Amino acid sequence: MEAYKREFIQFLEGAGVLKFGDFTAKSGRKIPYFINAGDIKTGDQIAKLGQFYAKSYLEKVGNKKTVLYGPAYKGISIAVSSSIALAGNGLDVPFFFNRKEAKDHGEGGVFVGYVPKEGEEVVIVEDVITAGTAIRESMEILSSLQNVKVAAVFVMVDRKEKGKGEKSAMAEVGEEFGFPVYSVVDVYDIIEYLEEDEKNAENVARIKNYLAVTGAKA
Repeated sequence: MEAYKREFIQFLEGAGVLKFGDFTAKSGRKIPYFINAGDIKTGDQIAKLGQFYAKSYLEKVGNKKTVLYGPAYKGISIAVSSSIALAGNGLDVPFFFNRKEAKDHGEGGVFVGYVPKEGEEVVIVEDVITAGTAIRESMEILSSLQNVKVAAVFVMVDRKEKGKGEKSAMAEVGEEFGFPVYSVVDVYDIIEYLEEDEKNAENVARIKNYLAVTGAKA
């Protein structure tokens, strides 16, 4: 496993973002592990998370300037920290996020921050994709922006689970909307990491059993 992947998984576990047990995903699936960016609670933690996203962005997108969009609520801090980290690498990109309910006074509207102009490209930063539900919701929200193209999506972990069919949710989202979906690590990286310590045997078995049912074929 690449060193940065191990470092990232250790970071997620140490920050309490990666947990093992019995959880229910937004899709309604019962899952044996949970990834929740909402458990990042300190300045140091969110700064490190932003650095990992910025590293992925620069590797996949390069120095191309886009607009970062963080879906409320967890995506907000990811968008802010990622933009700060990118600025630290010499790429100053604007960011914005949505309100859960449109504001009908003051400046009004559903978006906060920079509002993309016609022809600009948006990169969505999310914590995780399970069945693609949250990304589809984001695309519906972003559809109010005229002639703005979503160029890519970045998430922490590719869960490698089926979407609506046999393909992975990430692959389905990419095909449906015509943009790539990138992750820092995937669930098989997490399994490889856990297998390095025998005390994780039960969690490894539960995740493998879960993937035997929900795992994507592509």
